[in-house]
Amino acid sequence: MSKYKCVIFDCDGVLVDSEAIANQVMVEMANELGAEIDLDYALKNFKGASIQRCQEQIAELVAERLPDNFIPNFRVRSFEAFKNNIKPVDGVTEVLERLQLPFCVASSGPENKIRLNLELTGLLPHFEHNIFSCFTIKRWKPDPGVFLWAADTMGFQPEECLVIEDSLIGVTAAIDGGFDVFGYTALDVHNELEGRATATFNDMSQLLNMIG
Repeated sequence: MSKYKCVIFDCDGVLVDSEAIANQVMVEMANELGAEIDLDYALKNFKGASIQRCQEQIAELVAERLPDNFIPNFRVRSFEAFKNNIKPVDGVTEVLERLQLPFCVASSGPENKIRLNLELTGLLPHFEHNIFSCFTIKRWKPDPGVFLWAADTMGFQPEECLVIEDSLIGVTAAIDGGFDVFGYTALDVHNELEGRATATFNDMSQLLNMIG
């Protein structure tokens, strides 16, 4: 029997294969302003961060204030890219179908983005009433607020829950909130999660056995 009573999934990079898509859009927009970065840079520096923090980092790179419509434009361009390219993370559909514990999703993205990507990948029915967005509480990872809110709403204490994350920012948020956290490392290109997360795995087919 599992030691856990609830599983809290991050969305981007854990449920939906969106990290490379969103970060490529961010790279293109940053480079249009003269940043001269690539996808590897974006995955290392932007993955798991709030859109506001990404904007701040790009502004530092180009040494000027970004256009006021930078974030709205990013939303439009990334949503269009999601509609054309997004897929569920390989193996995660089977995990959700077989998981015998209550579960939910807690993400730094706005709820409309979470819902869009879950709907496009066929995963929304698994999460319809259990979606928690940092935008609702105005607290973003690495602040653990979204995980604490999710756990409380689901009816569990942090120590009863397991968080599944793919970014160092998300792993840090979970640990700071008192949660165990498994790090999904398929896109952990700089090996940041090993030794920081409670455990790591690089294939969703491993997850159910790890949960127990």
